[in-house]
Amino acid sequence: MIRAGAAVVDITPEPGLHLAGFAARTEPATGVHDPLTARAIVVEDTAVVVLDVIGLHEDMAARIRRRSPLPDDRIIVAATHTHGAPVSMLGRLGRAADPEFLRRIEDGAVEAVRLACENRRPATIAAGMGGDPGVAWNRRHADGPLDRSVPVIRIRDTNGQCIAVMASYACHPVVLAADNLLMTSDYPHFVRQAIEAAHPGAVSLFLTGCAGDANTGHTAQASWTLASNTARTFATAQRLGERIAAAAMEAEERRGADTVGAGYREIDLSLTRLEDAPLPGLAASWRLEQETAEPVRAILLGHWIEWAERNRNVAPGTWRARVSLLDWGGIPIVAMPGEIFSETGLSVRGACAGRPAFVLAYAEGTPGYIPPRSEFAFGGYEVEEAHRFIGMPGAFAPGSAEALAEAARALLGELHLTAQPVA
Repeated sequence: MIRAGAAVVDITPEPGLHLAGFAARTEPATGVHDPLTARAIVVEDTAVVVLDVIGLHEDMAARIRRRSPLPDDRIIVAATHTHGAPVSMLGRLGRAADPEFLRRIEDGAVEAVRLACENRRPATIAAGMGGDPGVAWNRRHADGPLDRSVPVIRIRDTNGQCIAVMASYACHPVVLAADNLLMTSDYPHFVRQAIEAAHPGAVSLFLTGCAGDANTGHTAQASWTLASNTARTFATAQRLGERIAAAAMEAEERRGADTVGAGYREIDLSLTRLEDAPLPGLAASWRLEQETAEPVRAILLGHWIEWAERNRNVAPGTWRARVSLLDWGGIPIVAMPGEIFSETGLSVRGACAGRPAFVLAYAEGTPGYIPPRSEFAFGGYEVEEAHRFIGMPGAFAPGSAEALAEAARALLGELHLTAQPVA
């Protein structure tokens, strides 16, 4: 048997901070719909910890790993990518982050891992794959790829008591739109709530898959408004979250081996400028457009102007990416940084030989969208514009997503997770 434990720590700040993720939203949070949390599962000397924030700066993720009571090369630190939490990264997303909230995030993650370590007891791991809940849509192409998988891990003690349930799905947690001013983890809250109701006493973790081009049926541009939308409500988030939870709970499970492994790779990804003119000239043209732009467009242009002026003498450079892998009883948990598209996630899943693998994004750092080569011809927000609002000096160059996928596949091979498990 292996030893495993789980824990939840509340990281919810007081209302009044600005929520991250929508340029159109300029008013601060007025309340709390559901608590923001740090949730951790520890299996032997490895851990997964996930936070209800839009993303983590890679420096914070590194500090969480270093401060935790486990080897820092055996921990995955991820974000759910909810757009219903305050700004959680220094220098990104167009607003200053509150130092106290940043401390709360980091300390909460470390505490969740510590408590999960203390709670470890003899346990078994079982895993399975739930059916397609039909929630996600490719927001860039009507017939575009989607990772429809709902992998699930259940960890039980020697008495059969469920210690933890971990599930994943590749869909942006943006059911709630820019008009929402309540702190929330969006649909992941309802996934966890339903699973925990079915497994009293268990801790549920939800991890967001490769959802860079997947949400619940609207374009990225559809969020550039403060108008309410009857399809983007807490009732919708609950309905969709419960569908994902049902898929996870209906998954047939298979007992995992009593083995645990871990590995990671770091690679430098090139950034590039896709803009078709020098930044000073672009800033001038955007400032001229801003004078007559409608209000939300004017807000967005303001972010672009600030980005252009800040980076006018800055070379795009490179960004150091970390790809992590845990092996829990023969179940791969692959973690990649940034907003990874479905195509890339599916290419990694294809190397997992039919195992109920977790192929995660938004882990170890969230520097924005990392599109596959195939998407650059289509341009659009995720490819050409998002880096300006996020605050990176350039967009990720073609080939970046493929390099991440190759690193993931190499790790899977090193841990012998690319072949069918022995029955």
